[in-house]
Amino acid sequence: MTSVPHDPQLSAALQTQALRLWQRLCPDTLAQLGDNAHLQIWRLLALSEFVGNQLARDPQWLTMLWGEGQLQATLRHPDYATQLAAELALCPSEADGAKTLRRFRNRELCRIACRDLLNLADLNESLTHLSALAEAVVIAARDFVINLQAVAWGRASNSDGIEQPLLILGMGKLGGAELNFSSDIDLIFCYPEHGETQGGRRQWDNQQYFIRIGQKLINLLAKTDVDGFCYRVDMRLRPFGEAGPLVVSLAALEDYYQEQGREWERFAMVKARVLGNDSAAAEVNAMLRPFVYRRYLDYSAIDALRRMKGLIEAQIRRQAIRDNIKLGAGGIREVEFVVQSHQLIRGGREPGLRMQPLRPALEELERLGVLGAGYKQRLRQGYDLLRSVENRLQALNDQQTQTLPNNPDDLLRLALAMGDENADQLLVKIDQAMADIHQVFRITIGDSDDDEQELGALPSLWLDQNNKLDGEAILTEQQIEPELWPKLQRSRDDFKQRRLGPRGRETLDKLMPHMWQELAKRGHAEAVWLRLESVLLTILTRTTYLELLLEKAGARTQLANLCASSPWIAEQLARYPVLLDELIDPVALYQPLPAQGYAAELREFMLRISDDDLELQMEALRQFKQAQQLRIAAADVTGVLPVMKVSDHLSWLAEAIIEKVVEMAWYQISRRFGVPHNLDDGNRGFGVVAYGKLGGFELGYGSDLDLVFLHQADVGDTDGDKAVDASHFYIKLAQRILHLFSTRTSSGVLYEVDMRLRPSGQSGLLVSQIGRFEEYQQREAWTWEHQALTRARFVFGDDSLAQRFARLRHGILMERRDRQALQLEVVKMRQKMRDHLNKSNKEWFDLKQGCGGITDIEFMTQYLVLAHSAEASGLVRFSDNVRILEAALKAELISPEQAALLTSTYIELRDDNHHRVLAGDKGIVPLAEKPKACEQVALLWQQMFEH
Repeated sequence: MTSVPHDPQLSAALQTQALRLWQRLCPDTLAQLGDNAHLQIWRLLALSEFVGNQLARDPQWLTMLWGEGQLQATLRHPDYATQLAAELALCPSEADGAKTLRRFRNRELCRIACRDLLNLADLNESLTHLSALAEAVVIAARDFVINLQAVAWGRASNSDGIEQPLLILGMGKLGGAELNFSSDIDLIFCYPEHGETQGGRRQWDNQQYFIRIGQKLINLLAKTDVDGFCYRVDMRLRPFGEAGPLVVSLAALEDYYQEQGREWERFAMVKARVLGNDSAAAEVNAMLRPFVYRRYLDYSAIDALRRMKGLIEAQIRRQAIRDNIKLGAGGIREVEFVVQSHQLIRGGREPGLRMQPLRPALEELERLGVLGAGYKQRLRQGYDLLRSVENRLQALNDQQTQTLPNNPDDLLRLALAMGDENADQLLVKIDQAMADIHQVFRITIGDSDDDEQELGALPSLWLDQNNKLDGEAILTEQQIEPELWPKLQRSRDDFKQRRLGPRGRETLDKLMPHMWQELAKRGHAEAVWLRLESVLLTILTRTTYLELLLEKAGARTQLANLCASSPWIAEQLARYPVLLDELIDPVALYQPLPAQGYAAELREFMLRISDDDLELQMEALRQFKQAQQLRIAAADVTGVLPVMKVSDHLSWLAEAIIEKVVEMAWYQISRRFGVPHNLDDGNRGFGVVAYGKLGGFELGYGSDLDLVFLHQADVGDTDGDKAVDASHFYIKLAQRILHLFSTRTSSGVLYEVDMRLRPSGQSGLLVSQIGRFEEYQQREAWTWEHQALTRARFVFGDDSLAQRFARLRHGILMERRDRQALQLEVVKMRQKMRDHLNKSNKEWFDLKQGCGGITDIEFMTQYLVLAHSAEASGLVRFSDNVRILEAALKAELISPEQAALLTSTYIELRDDNHHRVLAGDKGIVPLAEKPKACEQVALLWQQMFEH
């Protein structure tokens, strides 16, 4: 019987683990191996349960590795593709292929792990083999799926009948041929040309075909069965992320990156590589190059780098990331960040930097003189150490982790795998490497405005507990209004009495002179300080935010600028301090997203949160809304956005949030009840119609959402275990949507939602069947409901439902009406609103409800639509007042002078209302400040309705 080895470096727990796995190995095979092999095997069993389990499953692997000497083989990866192709050629079914792929992956991964854990392979060998193995498995699986489905599906071809391949872009570490042991693989699928399949039982266009092939491929790679899985596949880097099609043509890929590609996608595309040595690789590289690498020295990338650096630091602060060799300060990601930043800045002029692997790029940066030899050495040595630790950490049990274990035995396993005698020895090396990396990272990706302003005696004044210094004189020297000193003194004394920890107190003492300095040369300094103080009081006990303002001069300046511009913004920052993170990058702060950008940004923002963590999802939605509103408001108060564009951006933001809320609600309700039968793929049979300000693209900062929910299910039940009828399902869905909007979290409510415009108002169902909705509008709706319909717009849902609603709205609004009766109804409703809502009196004028105000213009516009659409169909095309007035002018229903009066007055009043919200004022003004144009609007009202 084979004697049990003993390794004195192992703890008792590790000896026990090794013994447990040793007893599962084939004794006959062990007996054929020598003592040296036994010691190596014993060490591997102690270090890695993954290796032990694989060796126990197949005794031949013991013979192969030690009996045949394959453990010493240093160059196996060139044979991966041919070996795997030959094995798959013998597989008649998808199940057989899956088994072959998994066993091949496990066998080769076991071999790589054995050489790595026994320190028989250097880092370059391990990364090369891990990457080549993944690439071989992906390409072999792709070809296997295509060949297996050829009889039923045929093969894709272009218009000339030439077969089209499925191109696979490897991203991240796979693209860089530096894959770690248990990594996900990030992929993007595309194909060269449009066309149709040939040779199958049915014909598809190429995109449909490749989407099906892609789905099969992902399932073949990622599904877990008795043999495990091959690779977890992440497709979120494709155009439009999870919302985009699984596979796109090269032309569509090019259009996306030319027109909509974002800065973070440039970083991602640095690593993009066509897998499998496909002949189209050169074409793909040429297509991506202009997006990734600019022809000039792209210093604009520096701003993006600072923004991303700020996001990294914010994540570390929020999540309290510790002992993470990838995400922590000085981790792997910071090395990648430094290298990729220089590649983006200079790659357009330096072709030698256009490469996916990181370590050769580091050498090229030193050769070009971009990185000094010392900095390069620190990054290279630190990176190599951390990547080696990462590989061995993941090889312990084939788990994707970058967090150092807190279990002493696991730490010892890791140290021994790294060739160290104990855990302390390894941890010292890791700490030093991460400190070196972080130092280079901070120097390389530093702030442009590191030089602090001269503070003079302000620090002494802040620390002057005995009031020996002349505060007014010191403020005068710093060009701060000396009259402000009593308030600053009271603030100082108040702040001093607050309970702070040592770190917080030290940070506050350093920060406050800088905050005082922001008051220099500012008008209305007292008001600015009171707003700044309200924000600072909120974050006194949150040292991370104090540190943010201390370290980022730009953030301090942006905070002061915004507080000076708007008390509403100051109130938002004081209420939700997390918004301070938005101050890191002033470029992004004052540049709101484009129309489609809000939905894409929200999808990306929510990726980090599990679909099952409802509480965190709701909080994240609110934080996203507040952050984007801050950016819109910042652009508003600085004049970057005119009022029409402000409302557009607020409306786009609301639509993106509606889309996400419906998606979340659908996920929750469908998991419980299933979904209604007879829904087409990708459809929900559900839609959201916006009325009022959102419907008319006229949303304000504090606006409610006037919504109506529609569905198009007729009869039938859902297909879940707890089946309910379709109408009940949609009611549940509507209730969940309202819950997600209205529940108050620590960040408040998402939006107040008003559902009173639904059929029958508050007594009606929360969601209406489209046929019933149409019937109600035709037979039961009041005139004021048709007025509301003029500002209605379909904002989310299935295309078929959107088209039916558009036809319905068009038909209702174009009905012929008795204009005299219509005038009476409109005037009656307007008077009712004035009686209840108008705040005008002898001293004040209500900008919205006063005579000649916003609502009068809206009512005149609605009347024009209802009275004249039968002859002038252009009136129903749009839902916003300004374009309706343009259509009325075109139809000669109003004169050019009248159109100009109504349009300019409406825009002026809305602009004033927006800025009053930002200034913390209400929408009423002293009668003396009543816009003169309102008198003319009131006269026009009389001409239209009271003649």
